Amino acid sequence: MSAVMADVIETKDGARLVGTVVGINGGKITLKTSYAGDIQVAQSEVASLTMDNELAIRLENGTTLQGSIASSGEGAITIDGGSGQVQAPVTDVAATWAVGATDPAIIALQRKWSYEASLDVTGKSGNSENFASALSFSAVLDGKDDRLAFYTNYNQQESEGLTSADQFKAGVDYANSFKGALSWYVRNEAGFDRIKAIDFYDVAGAGFGYKVISKDNQSLTLRGGLSFRHEAYANPLSDDLSSLGMDFGLAHSYKWDNMKMNNSLTFVPSFEDFADYRVTHDSHFEMPLKSGPWKIRVGISNDFRSEPQAGFEELDTTWYTRMVLSWD
Repeated sequence: MSAVMADVIETKDGARLVGTVVGINGGKITLKTSYAGDIQVAQSEVASLTMDNELAIRLENGTTLQGSIASSGEGAITIDGGSGQVQAPVTDVAATWAVGATDPAIIALQRKWSYEASLDVTGKSGNSENFASALSFSAVLDGKDDRLAFYTNYNQQESEGLTSADQFKAGVDYANSFKGALSWYVRNEAGFDRIKAIDFYDVAGAGFGYKVISKDNQSLTLRGGLSFRHEAYANPLSDDLSSLGMDFGLAHSYKWDNMKMNNSLTFVPSFEDFADYRVTHDSHFEMPLKSGPWKIRVGISNDFRSEPQAGFEELDTTWYTRMVLSWD
C-alpha cells in the first residue's frame, strides 16, 4: 500500500476501510477510495482512525493544531503535532483541512459568487421556416445569512416570417435572514414584451420571508409584502398601468443524487382591483452531464395577466430544454 493510501478507518461493527481521508466535517469522515469512490463514515461509529498525512485540525473546544492522527484506544485518537501530543475522542474533531488551506468554518462565512449562462438556437427550413433563440445569464452572491441574485433573459422566435416571441427581462433579488427562518427581501424586475405590445414593464416588491423547510436536499421559502407594478403600452388607446399592490412568492427546491428540481411562483394583485393581477411561474429539472460545468435543464414557465390588453391572451406558456454552463 502506497503512503497516500495508508489512512485506515475501523468501525465499531468491525469494518476496515482503507483509503485517503479527504476531510472531517459535520460529524462525518470522508474517505476517498479506489474501490468505492468517496465514502462517508459517521465519527460516532469510528472505533479506530489512523492517518499518515498531516492535516490542520480543529477540536470542538476551539483548539487548532497541525499533525497526524493515530488511534489510541476504542474511539480515541492521538494527534502528534511534532512538539507535543494531544489525546481526544474522535468525536471531538470538529473539522480538518489541508495544511496551508482555510478553515471550512471561515469559508462558510465568506460570500461566494456563482454564475450560469445558456444560449439556445433552433431552426427549421423547407416546408416551413422557423427560428428561435433564447439567451439567459445569472450571477448569485451567496453568504451565510444573505443572498443577492442578478438575472436576465431574452427570448425571440419567428415562424413563417412572423415574430411569435420577442421578450426581455432583467432583475435583481436580495434576501437577508435576520432571525432563524425569518428573512426580509427586496426585488425588482423590468423588461418588455413586444408581442403583447408592452413597451416597458417594472415590478418592484419588498417584504418578509419564512423558510418553511430547510434541509440538505430540500428547501421551501414563502414570501409576502408590498409591490409596485408599472406597464407602458405601445397601443396609444390603452392607458398605462401604475398600481400599488401585494407581493406574494414561493421558492422550492428538491435534490436527488443526480437531479434537482426548482419551482418558483409570484402573485402580484393590485390594491385598486384585486381582480387585476399578474402571476409568474417556473418549474424545471436539472441533470448534470457527468462531471463538469454543463447540465441539461428541462422546464416550463408561465406568465399570466388577468386583465391583458384587448386582443391578447391572458396566459403565455413556454416549454424549454436548455444546455446550461455553471461556474464559480
